Amino acid sequence: MIDKTQTFSVNEDKEAELKKTLSVVYDALTQKGYNPINQIVGYILSEDPTYITTYNNARSLIRHIDRDELLQVLVKSYLGL
Repeated sequence: MIDKTQTFSVNEDKEAELKKTLSVVYDALTQKGYNPINQIVGYILSEDPTYITTYNNARSLIRHIDRDELLQVLVKSYLGL
């Protein structure tokens, strides 16, 4: 039996779009007085959109992001890659 590892990739244009959207969501949460890191983490872990405010259309924006792609971009950014 051959064990093959699946690969996952996000192109650079998609990555830039994800970062822009995440910044908008972060700003909206900050403006409404929430801790944006906690709220975004809550959303990523649960996929419950109520962690994200509707202010500035943030909830709708983040729901258009694939969570797997978002996690890839976040890990890549964290590692400085």
